[in-house]
Amino acid sequence: MSIIRADSIKNRAGNGAPTAPNCLIVTGICTATSFVGSGTALTGIDAATLKFGGATKAQAVSGGVNITGDVSISGALGVAGVLTYEDVTNVDSIGVITARDGLRVTGIATATAFHGDGSQLTGIEVGIATEASTVTNGNTTVLNLAKDDHKVLASGVVTIDVTGGTEADSHTIRIENVGVATVGFATHFKFPSGGTPNLPTASGSISLISFTVHKVGASGTTLLAGASVNYS
Repeated sequence: MSIIRADSIKNRAGNGAPTAPNCLIVTGICTATSFVGSGTALTGIDAATLKFGGATKAQAVSGGVNITGDVSISGALGVAGVLTYEDVTNVDSIGVITARDGLRVTGIATATAFHGDGSQLTGIEVGIATEASTVTNGNTTVLNLAKDDHKVLASGVVTIDVTGGTEADSHTIRIENVGVATVGFATHFKFPSGGTPNLPTASGSISLISFTVHKVGASGTTLLAGASVNYS
């Protein structure tokens, strides 16, 4: 079989390239500077080596791309929608990153601000949290032991109670009489020798109660307290 060069074939009119209305069967090698038309029936093609027509500009793919192997991108990757992935390293994002199952940082995490629950953080030094309350005759003020320092302005016959607390935490209560006041304490407070301190009742008197949380739980809260009275 001899080789027929395409540039030597003429159409029926004797000029130009021939047209095959049904097909062109080549039993050997078909070589051309380019191939045009549908390649869907071609076999033996390595899709990983395909290039989009040798073009250097961005290519638009409307039907989606399913890649089962690795993808190497030497330039920038721009995603207008949502990019979903499982494990990733070296993220440089100029927007918001949402991590569905957590964000693990092996080095230092730096941000202009952190929001959310910080109860599991360690090594943080914070200032003393203070709460202030005014209690009048016949009423009970319940101190929130999530705070460290408590200021009570008392008048009349009043009672001091607590809620919450963490074992071994230390607290102070600064009591100021803004009128004649008789101040008592709930049974949580345990004073030395089982006695309750006699706080001054005169208006303007200031006293200091300090205590440590001994235990908390269903069986009750116990506070080990001491008193320094009458700073007026």
